[in-house]
Amino acid sequence: MKRTLFIILAVVAVFLVIGFSFVSMSRQRGQFLSTSGANVGYGGGAPDRAAQAPAAEAPVPASDGARNAVDSYSTTGQVAQERLVIENADLTIVIKDPKARMKEISDLAREMGGFVVSSKLYQNTSSTGKEVPQGSIVIRVPSEKLDEALSKIKQGAIDVPSENRSGQDVTSQYVDLQAQLKAKEAAEKKLLEIMDQAVKAEDVLAVYIQVQTVQTEIEQLKGQIKYLEESASLSAISVQLIAEESTQPIVVGPWKPEGAAKEAIQDLIYFFQNFVDFLIRFVLLTLPALILIAIPLFLIYLAGRAVYRRVRRSRVAVDEVKSEDVKK
Repeated sequence: MKRTLFIILAVVAVFLVIGFSFVSMSRQRGQFLSTSGANVGYGGGAPDRAAQAPAAEAPVPASDGARNAVDSYSTTGQVAQERLVIENADLTIVIKDPKARMKEISDLAREMGGFVVSSKLYQNTSSTGKEVPQGSIVIRVPSEKLDEALSKIKQGAIDVPSENRSGQDVTSQYVDLQAQLKAKEAAEKKLLEIMDQAVKAEDVLAVYIQVQTVQTEIEQLKGQIKYLEESASLSAISVQLIAEESTQPIVVGPWKPEGAAKEAIQDLIYFFQNFVDFLIRFVLLTLPALILIAIPLFLIYLAGRAVYRRVRRSRVAVDEVKSEDVKK
């Protein structure tokens, strides 16, 4: 009984501690929302002009290579966001030596300030039944040099069976991520101020957890923004390399009946030789082996049959004796 009462009291105490912690966190969050609503514009309140002035004067940082993602400011102080477009291309070329051309494309990417994403060289069977090399390579080059890179890749090619070029406008996504980043950074700053003013340990812990969450979201937003900037500044080019031999048409040679007849006679001679060899091996090897295996099996069969007949006769004799006794 005392043990049960002790457990109940312990559970009640744990729930009371959790309840007090949630009350403290709710009060701290209410204080944060009211303060940020008055200074930053949260909750529908009017934003502080002094806090907005630096944000209106300082441009949003962007990477040097993103030529389509530069923020320009007009005389009225409004931001004009240029289009952020991710351009990619893929093409198939026919050349004499895929291995050598793959090396040239790799060197071209490095010369233009890009890099090789992946490359693969393999063997394929041509229409003539011959093994010919083929390859594929994916490179990234600065977007402003995309046309030049495509021109140099196609230079010297025997044929270009396919060429595709695509563009994806991610301006709205980029602007939305920047806006989210600004809001998260403002919230982080306000949370740090509240944490500096907090006195109780549970209040500091509650605000610290929120700060950690906001900082994690800020890093994720920065990563997404960086990915969009790099994708726009570096265009991907996927090249499929096909050897000239694999595109050659099938050549049908002249019909030679005498050659076909000669091959047929030769095959008939080979068949006769193999058939005779089979008969010899069957008579001298296979048949004696089967006989040697069959003799013991036949003897076992005879012995088993004799035992079975003996047992059956004894049973019949016993049954006859029993029937005579019953008649008497």
